[in-house]
Amino acid sequence: MTGYTKATRTLPSQPDTMLDLTGQQPFAQGSNRKCYTHPLDATRCLKVIRPENITARFERQSPVKRLLGTKRLNDNDQEIRAHHQRAIQKLLEQGDDALVWAHLPKFYGSVPTSLGEANESELIRCADGSVAPTLEHLIKEQGLTAELNQGIDEFLSWLQQTKILTRNLLPHNLVVSDRFDHPRLLLIDGLGAPTIPQALDSIPGWSSRYIKRKIARFRKRLDWEQGDSGLSWEDFQRLR
Repeated sequence: MTGYTKATRTLPSQPDTMLDLTGQQPFAQGSNRKCYTHPLDATRCLKVIRPENITARFERQSPVKRLLGTKRLNDNDQEIRAHHQRAIQKLLEQGDDALVWAHLPKFYGSVPTSLGEANESELIRCADGSVAPTLEHLIKEQGLTAELNQGIDEFLSWLQQTKILTRNLLPHNLVVSDRFDHPRLLLIDGLGAPTIPQALDSIPGWSSRYIKRKIARFRKRLDWEQGDSGLSWEDFQRLR
């Protein structure tokens, strides 16, 4: 990979007081978390859990899975564990910070807010200062242009180079910034692998095979996002 400048190692934030999000509206939200602009630093994002969704997900679990508790359903806890995966820690220990953060928002750890604990990370913006759009949004708006394909290829090459593990790659979990010489993709959600795949990471060659499968599935997902077959994603996968 070329063109990445040296980045300062990112450390967890340790605010003296609780961050007040009273009255602030989230700029984005998913099924499990809401995203707020940091009230003291507009370059950072705060991801706050939606506890009612954890409760609902827990109640849908089988009796056996309920024995595992609710902590495993907390996306903030999962994200913290994901940043401690072997590939990321190895690169940081080697001083390859810039490579780690080339396609990930810098991560600062957990901080207290008036809405509960939040994960603090870099807020990815565009050159005009607006929050970077998702890849899903851009595909719907303009299709997969040559420039977007270049950004996608670069992101996937980065995954193969770094061996950083992710869950299934989804276009709405990737944002695209135009602050560089061509569109750059950054993964804002879905970092890390489930428990068992993560445990197998130390087996030689396993990470490469795992990432290859995730990339193939992502390519298939992109075909579905662009198509007009009328099929659901689940049905489309079965036909391919």
